[in-house]
Amino acid sequence: MSYASSLLSRRNRDGVLAPPTQWNEVLQTILNHRSVRGFLPDQLPDGTLELLVAAAQSASSSSNLQFWSVVAVQESARKSRLAELAGQQQFIRDAPLLLVWLADLSRLDRIAAERQAQVDGTHYVEEFIVGVVDAALAAQSALIAAESLGLGGVYIGAMRNLPERIAAELGLPPHVFAVFGMSIGYPDSARPTDIKPRLPQSVVLHREQYSTAPRDAEIAGYDATIREFQAEQGMKAIDWTQQCINRVKDAAALRGRDRMREALRNLGFELR
Repeated sequence: MSYASSLLSRRNRDGVLAPPTQWNEVLQTILNHRSVRGFLPDQLPDGTLELLVAAAQSASSSSNLQFWSVVAVQESARKSRLAELAGQQQFIRDAPLLLVWLADLSRLDRIAAERQAQVDGTHYVEEFIVGVVDAALAAQSALIAAESLGLGGVYIGAMRNLPERIAAELGLPPHVFAVFGMSIGYPDSARPTDIKPRLPQSVVLHREQYSTAPRDAEIAGYDATIREFQAEQGMKAIDWTQQCINRVKDAAALRGRDRMREALRNLGFELR
């Protein structure tokens, strides 16, 4: 089996996908993605941060509004404080670079105010969604760029656990929201990670129209695949289905994010 076929088969581990007839290094980088939570203390070469931001700025942006920004955090004390606010995750402290990706509607507010122009549209849910989408697209482009350079990274959704305190730590003005964090650094080979299998394509790929046809066999097979992966990685064994249900079963399971509407209002988002 070619390396390309091996990578493709490891993404779902169900043996369904045929060997690729097209291949390149970009696909190799994307399909080889895995979350890295163990980092070496090595600092990144000069210019790496700026290169990653250039990659982020190469992502698509709705109407070119560019409703996103990013805060790069490298100071140890600040990373430590942010780690405390984001679930006490040690890798936030260990990685040489923490990027906090922002939905940023404040910049256009300020530009409009300087020109004495009114922009009520930024107070609607639609533009908040645009900001979140823009931030996500930019971040993913940056992560792919980082992985192409031999770096590793992991998204940090726990940056949304305490939005107001994160905003205060980063000095965010009103109308700016930390969507997620991302730790970046050189992977520690003593703490290897592997490609986490995803759902079968038959579950996520719909052709022409959405299908609600039962996928019980595929989901059961995926539960088994995830348990196999967990055993390989020395992780606690739990079916994917049960893990997902546990994660959203009630307000407490959201780990503070059940008050997101209130937090967004406190951060200046009217969400009309």
